[in-house]
Amino acid sequence: MPVLHFTKMNGAGNDFVMLDNRDGSLALTDAQIARLCDRHRGVGADGLLLVERPETKADFRMRYYNADGREAEMCGNGARCFSRFVNKLVPARDGKVSFETPAGIISATLQGDQVSLAMSQPGPFSDGVELDAAGEKLTVYSINTGVPHAVVLVDDLDGTEVHQIGAALRHHHHFQPRGTNVNFVGQLGPQNLAIRTYERGVEAETLACGTGVVASALTVAALTGAESPIRVLVKGGDTLSVDFLRSGEGFSHVVLTGPADFVFEGEITV
Repeated sequence: MPVLHFTKMNGAGNDFVMLDNRDGSLALTDAQIARLCDRHRGVGADGLLLVERPETKADFRMRYYNADGREAEMCGNGARCFSRFVNKLVPARDGKVSFETPAGIISATLQGDQVSLAMSQPGPFSDGVELDAAGEKLTVYSINTGVPHAVVLVDDLDGTEVHQIGAALRHHHHFQPRGTNVNFVGQLGPQNLAIRTYERGVEAETLACGTGVVASALTVAALTGAESPIRVLVKGGDTLSVDFLRSGEGFSHVVLTGPADFVFEGEITV
């Protein structure tokens, strides 16, 4: 049974198991990844990230797996942690690093524990649709910021039944076959939001979701005309910043900035 050396990191409370697979020796099954992410029988995490050799001119390749063991296209908080992790493996001379993801090539700039992530081009913003979920009729907006996100504006964020409504929308037929992540957004000011996110693959509310932060900020910008940057308070207590340029009816040059922290290192038998 192989012994894995791992690093545990978190980005705004969204936590991850980090593994160096540049030699290509790791071939983990869905069940093994889920076991590593299990908070009772493993390391415990919202997801797992592998560092691999790139196939393009990027510095690295990032592979991200949700806690259920299934691979996803992108994770904003995970990508920030990935940036600091690979910088520890191979220090960047100019504080910048690039890496491949299924959502495109991502570049990051590191300043201490803060990482600014240049996101891939977001998908088109979808006007609100009326959906029934958990006995409620909701106006739901959607946008793809590397992975699909639904966004619901609410008046009482603290009182929102995130798990019940989030699970219903995550599996709603409107978003099939892939399903969606679900963000509930409260507006604190013209350029200040608070969000709670139900994450696909984790199948629960998480303390933060980077791509959800971006999706929520761009949705509010599209609906209200709010200017860049937009600051977003996540469940874990951190505030992330989303910078962007307007491009016709869409957005470009989207940058997500927030913390990425090392927690501990260890070894585990799989």
